[in-house]
Amino acid sequence: MNPRLPYLREKTSKLTSSPGVYIMKNKALEIIYIGKAKNLRNRVTSYFRENPDHTPKVAAMVSNVYDYDYIVVDSEYEALLLECSLIKQHKPKYNILLKDDKGYHYIRISDEEYPRITAEKNTKQAGQYLGPYTSGFVTKQAVSEANRVFMLPTCRKKFPQDFGKGRPCLNYHIKTCMGVCRGKISSESYSATVRQAVDFIKNGSTESIERMESEMNEAAERLDFEKAAMLRDRITAVKKASEKQKIINFGVDSADIIASAEFYDGMYISVLMYRSGRLFDKAVFELELSDDGEDILSRFMTQFYYGKTDIPKIVILEQLPRDEELITELLEKQSGHRVALHVPQKGRQAELLRLAKNNSAEYAALKNDRTGKEVIALEELGRSLGLEKPPKYIEAYDISNLSSESMVAGMVVFEDGRPLKKAYKRFTIKQQEQQNDYGSMQEVLRRRLMHIVSGEGDEHFTRTPDLILLDGGKGHVNAIAPIMRELGLRIPLFGMVKDNKHRTRAIATGGREIQINGIRSAFDLVTRIQDEVHRYSVSYMHSKHNKKTYTSELTAVRGIGEKKAAKLMIAYKTKEKLKQASPEELASAAGVNIDTAHELWKVIKEM
Repeated sequence: MNPRLPYLREKTSKLTSSPGVYIMKNKALEIIYIGKAKNLRNRVTSYFRENPDHTPKVAAMVSNVYDYDYIVVDSEYEALLLECSLIKQHKPKYNILLKDDKGYHYIRISDEEYPRITAEKNTKQAGQYLGPYTSGFVTKQAVSEANRVFMLPTCRKKFPQDFGKGRPCLNYHIKTCMGVCRGKISSESYSATVRQAVDFIKNGSTESIERMESEMNEAAERLDFEKAAMLRDRITAVKKASEKQKIINFGVDSADIIASAEFYDGMYISVLMYRSGRLFDKAVFELELSDDGEDILSRFMTQFYYGKTDIPKIVILEQLPRDEELITELLEKQSGHRVALHVPQKGRQAELLRLAKNNSAEYAALKNDRTGKEVIALEELGRSLGLEKPPKYIEAYDISNLSSESMVAGMVVFEDGRPLKKAYKRFTIKQQEQQNDYGSMQEVLRRRLMHIVSGEGDEHFTRTPDLILLDGGKGHVNAIAPIMRELGLRIPLFGMVKDNKHRTRAIATGGREIQINGIRSAFDLVTRIQDEVHRYSVSYMHSKHNKKTYTSELTAVRGIGEKKAAKLMIAYKTKEKLKQASPEELASAAGVNIDTAHELWKVIKEM
């Protein structure tokens, strides 16, 4: 506990209720956290109250607070701007920092008589630079496309020094290079082509085509048909390149598309940036989840856009940020035009949003050794069931029996979307004499949950799951819910409902059903879990039934009771191993004389 809490509480009790920014400092008076507040007193008080319910990160921050400063402003919007500015300036330890997946990338137009266009990771060499871009892939793709469309050289030759030295390479013959090495293209003509290529990179295909069409018409009027033909071919190449882009951009002209994938303690946010109808840049950021109930999307957008002027007129999102009005005001004042935050429900923009989400999921998967489908499945399942986080550790239960015989239950565990077989458990129903699925499920869950309450058992049996799924409908959920309340456990509990063909149909609560068959990834995951727990419980039931059958056949031998039959089954496990045992070995295992063992041996051979 922080010994400075009494002082901090006393100081906070006198704090103003105006909007502003608070600046937390450690004992060395270094800034460790900066936040904004609509009401400074209420916000700062939440950190230092008694019996707080802080997340580990916030608790760690509070334990290191020695003192704090604050700056009062006139509005929440001013607080937002000041917070962004101070965070960028001081980079406090406990603030959510945008950790991009790569460094910055640039497009360089070299400073020479015959300039080259290349992708670079820094700006150390002389020349003109475009950027920075956050995506190395997009940068290289833009450079490659511009060089190919405008037939610019990509070889190592130096011009004009290497004019006429050797024959033109293959690129010239397949018409991806204009053949500058032949020495027949002037510096002025070449530089004009480079300017067109740069214009294409900056402004996309539409404006480039318009300019080149104007130049082509002028050349034709001057009867310069050679130049007009060259421009015609170049326009055709640009149009082909733009057609390829349309496969990706879904008709979006200029927009930012923001989507996220949550994976337990982290959130991964992708931003796809389209400008002039083409993918201009892409960035993926890793953030820690919100520590204090604040909207992580609002925090991300303010930090991402603060100080930027190249902001499109539309930002496409999965959901609107909590500070929608503040963020819209920030974007419009920085860009100088109206900006709309839009959540599409269907159509091409929704497809593009899905593409951004897949980018986020794949990056989260890479960071956590999972697949993108697994990340999305857990996130979708958690959201569908109204959970605060994706369920990391899921337990599922199923009852299996043959009428009122061999009544058993199986428990399977899925961790991070995959089966954790070492945590599976099998239960024999002990308290039910007749078939009773509800009673059996109550018995099994009470026995299992008591291990959580008592803390007795192995590491898996004492662990509290993030989600419990029962193979059954709302009746099963209603049968178990009172036990959860009795034991003081608050674990999300749902049933897995099957159709008449024994296929997963829906998720059941205590009073209704949640249809998930339209949520593909979540539906597939629940189906896998339901199939696995059913397989596991049925397998155990058959094993149990077979052992009971063997036992009844063994007890038919005079001198062999249930206890001695059980000893034999424990010693040999399977019927095949039992058949391989000699009379002497059977006598030793069951504790009987050799005559009884010979009779037993004869019966086993005929089983």
